[in-house]
Amino acid sequence: MIIAAIDIGSNAARLLINEVKKTNDKTEFTKLNLLRIPLRLGFDVFSNGEIGAERKQMVINTMKIFSQLMTMYKVEHYRACATSAMRDAKNGQEIIDIVKEQADINIEIITGDEEATLIYENHVAEGLDKDFAYLYVDVGGGSTELTFYENSEMQYEHSFNIGTIRLLNGLVTPTIWDEMKDEIKDKIKSKKTIVAIGSGGNINKIFSMSKTKDGKPMPVSVIKKYLKEMERLSVEERMQEYHIREDRADVIVPALTIFNNVMTWADIKHIYVPKISVADGLIHSIYTQVTDHH
Repeated sequence: MIIAAIDIGSNAARLLINEVKKTNDKTEFTKLNLLRIPLRLGFDVFSNGEIGAERKQMVINTMKIFSQLMTMYKVEHYRACATSAMRDAKNGQEIIDIVKEQADINIEIITGDEEATLIYENHVAEGLDKDFAYLYVDVGGGSTELTFYENSEMQYEHSFNIGTIRLLNGLVTPTIWDEMKDEIKDKIKSKKTIVAIGSGGNINKIFSMSKTKDGKPMPVSVIKKYLKEMERLSVEERMQEYHIREDRADVIVPALTIFNNVMTWADIKHIYVPKISVADGLIHSIYTQVTDHH
């Protein structure tokens, strides 16, 4: 079965195409293609409240390409979800209507909580040690989703309007930070040691730079180290020093700031960085829905 997931975030849009095969009792998900387009919708929306003409056209063009790729790969089931920027955009619905008409893709706007649930659909914590409690931290351009998981059950989930693009644009007030801090201190506690599970392009980048072995947790000290080093550099210097694209170099410091704050407030010392995303979660949830119906 060929399944596709489209995730339209505040920083980038992604199309993930997977082939899902069931052999005996095992379900295997094989990635056929992943395409990432840095639409950066948040830069328009969080400053002006709507998506400007140029980016609007970029969305439409991107969705046409995604639609053609899905046809070429003979995709049988898909879901297209838009998150924080599209949620806040005054002209979000208008763009969704045009995309439906011109690219034949149905985009759904999902809530922050639904986004948190999709990250959790990856079921990473289930394969991890039951002696720990786990906090999923998904940092995007417009929001950060926290999902707390203990004794194989979700205990808490919340979406905060704290994202990398909002931070870059100076739109996260001390009050919003305080709300997050109070929530974490109030809700994220356990008799067990809490370990973080991080997702989002920025933490994946740091993880690969840190040379931490796959499947091993990365100490929070690594986040603090890179934050301290990168904060002092300009975007151009970061691009040269760390060999990263401009659309990563500008948001990586705000992302590290968010991860650092969350982990400090929750008193977490280690973070797992499996390669999971909203798109992966979407694929898993689509597959579950399709197979449950049969």
